[in-house]
Amino acid sequence: MELAIVFVIVLLIFGPKRLPGLGRQLGTGMREFKESITGKGGRDEDDEDYREDRHKVESALGRPEGEKAPLADEPVAREKSQL
Repeated sequence: MELAIVFVIVLLIFGPKRLPGLGRQLGTGMREFKESITGKGGRDEDDEDYREDRHKVESALGRPEGEKAPLADEPVAREKSQL
């Protein structure tokens, strides 16, 4: 009974046209969360494709070869002198 009440409220708020999209987004979000928790589907730095992609990005940015600069999805480690 409670589930039916929640469904009716959601239907009134979002409308029937947006419900399939919301369900799809919810499912995708839950799947990504599950993969991040279990560690599946993540990128491994030892992976050859990852190293090739990183090399392409660094060369496109004009960085000297071997310079380790973080990409957009990597955390930046600051030295004590920069703090």
